[in-house]
Amino acid sequence: MKKIIDRLTVAWHERAVALKAASFALVGLVNTLIDLGAFLFAYNVLKLALVPCNVLAWLVAVSFSYAMNSFTTFGPESGHALRWRDYGSFVVSGIAGVIAATTTLVILSYFLPVLAAKLLSIVVSFLVNFSLSHFVVFRRRGPRDDVR
Repeated sequence: MKKIIDRLTVAWHERAVALKAASFALVGLVNTLIDLGAFLFAYNVLKLALVPCNVLAWLVAVSFSYAMNSFTTFGPESGHALRWRDYGSFVVSGIAGVIAATTTLVILSYFLPVLAAKLLSIVVSFLVNFSLSHFVVFRRRGPRDDVR
C-alpha cells in the first residue's frame, strides 16, 4: 500500500496524471459511445435486463479501450505494443470498473431515468478504470517485468 501511495505522490507532483487522465478521457469518450450504443441496442432492441445489457456493452468496448490506451495514453509504458498479459490485466482490472458501473446503474435506476443512471455510471467507471490502468496495468516496468 505504501508503494501505491508513493507512486500517487510522485505522479501528482509531475502532473503526469492530469495529462494521462485527459488522454484516457478522450479515448474513453469514443469508448463511451461504443459502450452506450451497445447498451442501448441490447436494452431497446434485444430487450435484455439491465445487468446483461451493461456487461455485454462493456465486453464490446473493452478491447477497443485496451488497444487505444496501449497506443496513446499509456504508449510509453506499453512500448506502443499489445501484449496478451497486459490485455488480461486490463480486462481483469476492468471487471472492477464494470462492477462499480453496474452497481451504480442499478441503484440509480430506482431514482433516475435509465439513460441518466447509465451516464452517471460511466463517470464512476472512468474513475475506477483510470486509477487501475495507471497504477496497475500500465505501470512502468523494469527489464525483468517486460515479458511479452
